[in-house]
Amino acid sequence: MAKFETLNIQTDIQKNIRALGFAAMLPIQEMAIPVALKGRDIIGQAKTGTGKTLAFAIPIVEKIRVEQKAVQALVLTPTRELAIQVAAEFEKVGGRNIRVVLTYGGASINTQIDMLRRGVHVAVGTPGRIIDHIERTTLRLGNVETLVLDEADRMLDMGFINDIEWILKKMPEKRQTLLFSATMPKEVRMLAGNYMRDPEFISASVDEDELTVSDVQQYYVKVDRKKKMDAFFNVIKKERPSKALVFCKTKKWVESFYEILKRRNFSVERIHGDLSQAAREKAIGKLRDGKVQYLICTDVVARGIDISDISHVFNYDIPMEPLTYVHRIGRTARVGKGGTAISFIEPNQLRDLWQVEYNAHTKILEWKPPHARTN
Repeated sequence: MAKFETLNIQTDIQKNIRALGFAAMLPIQEMAIPVALKGRDIIGQAKTGTGKTLAFAIPIVEKIRVEQKAVQALVLTPTRELAIQVAAEFEKVGGRNIRVVLTYGGASINTQIDMLRRGVHVAVGTPGRIIDHIERTTLRLGNVETLVLDEADRMLDMGFINDIEWILKKMPEKRQTLLFSATMPKEVRMLAGNYMRDPEFISASVDEDELTVSDVQQYYVKVDRKKKMDAFFNVIKKERPSKALVFCKTKKWVESFYEILKRRNFSVERIHGDLSQAAREKAIGKLRDGKVQYLICTDVVARGIDISDISHVFNYDIPMEPLTYVHRIGRTARVGKGGTAISFIEPNQLRDLWQVEYNAHTKILEWKPPHARTN
């Protein structure tokens, strides 16, 4: 793999990248950054957790004119959590010179307006709040040279297609557009065809139909419903996760599970859609900083949370959708690290497990304690 130092970028950016501990580029970075630095439009297909944020953040920071206090890059993301992660990456790569505003619903719009009026270089946010700022004229697009559509397939899944097209029609015609997506459904291809100029297609996947993260060891535990909780405690006792996500299918069960673990003196937090944005950010921050070991959650964080050292993902409730399964387990084994995903399956759910295997092009093995594994 090529080194970041081979890139023809500013010395300060190189210094910031080294401070982050990165030396060699990951595949999507090696393929996308040189093309983006030339000003080309890009359609980038990459599995979750492959380092694509730096693939667009580095070229954008490189060409920002710091002395011009105007928004020069706009990044659209499907969720608040992902917006927070992307903004943090820009601040790390750009250092003190680059001003970034984070815009999403649920946070104070007045604070965002104040930052925009004082002058920022990059705006990162969700489509609804971005539209709000455009309509208020607090976000002006006249100086935007780069637009990023991050997790484009997810934005379409969440019903943002009309919002995205509305924003695209307000953008300057002369711009660079960088679109990144884990999958390439027809709607994403149509969006690219209508709003991008001769884009270069880049895929970091050896097999474009392979959706899962290859470094994740995937297992299932077959268990009766009444013994499921006992099975969970037995598994974590053997696995000894350093940091783990535990996915449940309902907000109510997340709360119940959280209380059970607290009573057993586990280091745990929880996150779901009914919690305030501040509470969600606090819970994610605790896991990232190692203040808690477990985060019990619904699929609100299946995409958009980027913590590089999550060792385990537990599907206490297996999802019915293969793509949801892929997004969940993609929270571990990020940026080249290994990880383990374990799903708890009731006898009547075996068919669902086989369906996930078939549609996600993966193999899920029956769980054995770590010392008994031969795979």
